[in-house]
Amino acid sequence: MPVLLYVLAVAVFAQGTSEFVLAGLVPGISADLGIPVAQAGYLTSGFAVGMVVGAPLTAAVGRRLPPRWTLSACLAVFVLAHVTGALTDSFGVLLGTRFVAALANAGFLAVALSTAARVVPAGRRARALSVLLGGTTLALIAGVPAGALLGELWGWRSALWAIAGLSAAALVAVVRLTPPQTGTDQPSTDHLEPARPRLDLRTELRTLRSPDLLRHLTLGVLVNGATFCAFTYLAVIVTDGPGLDPSLVPVVLALFGLGAFAGVSAAGRLADTRGRLVLDVAGPALLAGWIAWAVLADSPTAVWVLAPVQGALSFAVGGTLIARSMAAAQGAPTMGGAFSTVALNLGALLGPVLGGALLGAFGTAGPLFVSAALVAAAVTLWSATERRA
Repeated sequence: MPVLLYVLAVAVFAQGTSEFVLAGLVPGISADLGIPVAQAGYLTSGFAVGMVVGAPLTAAVGRRLPPRWTLSACLAVFVLAHVTGALTDSFGVLLGTRFVAALANAGFLAVALSTAARVVPAGRRARALSVLLGGTTLALIAGVPAGALLGELWGWRSALWAIAGLSAAALVAVVRLTPPQTGTDQPSTDHLEPARPRLDLRTELRTLRSPDLLRHLTLGVLVNGATFCAFTYLAVIVTDGPGLDPSLVPVVLALFGLGAFAGVSAAGRLADTRGRLVLDVAGPALLAGWIAWAVLADSPTAVWVLAPVQGALSFAVGGTLIARSMAAAQGAPTMGGAFSTVALNLGALLGPVLGGALLGAFGTAGPLFVSAALVAAAVTLWSATERRA
């Protein structure tokens, strides 16, 4: 594998850590800025809004620009957004930096995926993409707990500084290692894919008329909304309900991440051939898990058992829905990934907002009940439409 792929994976790791790390920093941000916990949770929604806006724009435009400079510009903006966020005492400015960082993240991912597929022989592209996307999974397993630990030791700003530093190092390597070819106008070589003609975006957008695609995208919104609802407030759920020590929050986050890794791995093996079975079995199990956690919100045992279980089930169902959405969007080779990204981040926007609203009304069980309700809606929709299908 080219060294560039691992450099890109490091950048994706930093960006994934930034997206998820607030789950362990929300209480500290709330206390430092003097804002309610629910308001601090909206920072996750601000990032999701940036991803929703940035994904389709960069999918349409980013691949036509020189990858070296597009990747570098996105990483530079990402670094500056985190430096600004680490320095500010204003919630409004911090929220704005989350939106800008997400725009840069979406742009980087769109171009990085295309670049990763072009710098290896055709027979090794799937492995190349797995190396790149492995950065996101590692962010859940290692980056988020490490960020939470930094926040516990030196405050939430230290996590932003660490992400900025890692991204800056990746930026230097990207400038040096990324080839200058674009994805549309360069001739093919022995290892690069043939040049592609300019795509008709209107034709691709018409793919959204497909009922099967819309069904899976809607399911993705609901399931990811449930995941992000609970994950955003996980630090509060762990400390306020069962009364666990804040120093244990990184451990719980790591358990959730390990479960997520197992779920993604299972989805990768089963989604192509047994995707319907995964949704039929894991969907109701996911619903039962959120209900059980909500009812047992004050139990430490529930935290240790259900954190890895719900992480695994959430990402098994979510990963399967991504695979099925991409299959349903075969007529949109450029925009298909953007459709799925938008759907997942609409969920990441919806979940924390709903969870924050119920956090004040029902305490730490509120976000868990919201997660259960969203998955219940997904299971109902899946069952009803699958019978018709």
